[in-house]
Amino acid sequence: MYWNRQQHSPMPSHRYRDIFAKVPIPPIDRDWPDRRITAAPLWVPVDLRDGNQALAEPMDTDRKRRFFELMVAIGYKEIEVGYPSASQTDFDFVRLLATSGLVPPDVTIVVFTPARPDLIERTLESIAGFRGQVVVHLYAATAPVWRDIVLRRTRDELAELIRVGAEQIHRLAGDTVRFQFSPEVFNLTEPDFILELADQVTKVWDATAERPVILNLPATIEASTPNVYADQIEYMHKFIPRRDGVILSVHPHNDRGTGIACAELAVLAGAQRVEGCIFGNGERTGNVDLATLALNLHAQGVDPMIDFSDIDRIRETVEYCTRMPIHPRHPYVGELVYTAFSGTHQDAIRKGFAVRREADPDAAWEVPYLPIDPADVGRGYEAVVRVNSQSGKGGIAHVLETAYGVRLSSAEEAEFARHVQVRTDTTGREATAQELKELYEEVFGNSN
Repeated sequence: MYWNRQQHSPMPSHRYRDIFAKVPIPPIDRDWPDRRITAAPLWVPVDLRDGNQALAEPMDTDRKRRFFELMVAIGYKEIEVGYPSASQTDFDFVRLLATSGLVPPDVTIVVFTPARPDLIERTLESIAGFRGQVVVHLYAATAPVWRDIVLRRTRDELAELIRVGAEQIHRLAGDTVRFQFSPEVFNLTEPDFILELADQVTKVWDATAERPVILNLPATIEASTPNVYADQIEYMHKFIPRRDGVILSVHPHNDRGTGIACAELAVLAGAQRVEGCIFGNGERTGNVDLATLALNLHAQGVDPMIDFSDIDRIRETVEYCTRMPIHPRHPYVGELVYTAFSGTHQDAIRKGFAVRREADPDAAWEVPYLPIDPADVGRGYEAVVRVNSQSGKGGIAHVLETAYGVRLSSAEEAEFARHVQVRTDTTGREATAQELKELYEEVFGNSN
């Protein structure tokens, strides 16, 4: 191909196999490609458990409490709050929630446990006396590599371990507790084994529509294009036993950088519940980003059911609790995501704002290069256009007008842009609104 002159790389790609060589992907009659997301799923933040265990400095109780209170305040109704058998800090935090009245009546907390009798007992001890709504989340790694290398158990032996754990939880937890099962590394596990385990736990836990069991299907290591994960989810949606008594949940990670797409396609494929972290923290490349998922819905006209109208306050709290900064290009929340430096972008945005000023405030949002109105998430318009050597006359004029009310004629715009170009090329940096005003006064005096 004369138009593609790429050469073979020296990387050892032959050592890797695609997902189709690792696990059967059953053929299905796909319905998900023709569907649309018209309502938000149940969002379940796992920042206090999965996100926390990925931090170099795990959160202390004060940080956990502040994070929990933030999640409640912005509207999350089911929150995974810890791994009580993993550390004393996690256990103590769950006890704090169980005994302090911090959990509102309409919020469900989730506690996480492996399928080991002693750890299950410790987990149930952490929620003893709690009168609110709680889910006990049982997990076990089920993929062949994990069975063979980590657990050293056959399928039958692992199924027995899970059955015993499920029975122990059912026997000890009481009637007010609901149950969740996660076959860790679901996406790399044989589908028939997942169906066998789903049948087993939903039978033990007596899954009904009145007391549904959560079946959570993690892409623990993202291993395929998102359409394959969607096929796997739709297969389970169509064939899991006692479907009316199951809440189908997903837990995508972001190893391939497509966690958002996996979650969205999974919802199209039948998922009703999505676990992730608010800004995508988590092991390796992170869990799926719940804020981006929610605001993607908002940008399509669907109520996300979570309040991100003060996104900078949320960001500040998350950064404080995790001790990790948010990238300036992070979708919706990054410092620069509503900012244009390019001249063509600035001109289009300026014209879009001009049309917007004459429109009904409730008219459809149609401003070029801005997928949502920054005001929806509490941002102002001051930083939408910023000036550097890539900027054009329209953007420069926009900054002067919005910051100081200075309006330039067409001739003045062209003339002033030449001066700004020389200045920014010379300095190699951005020109602030104050610097533009000072330069304007040098060039034109104070006539405006």
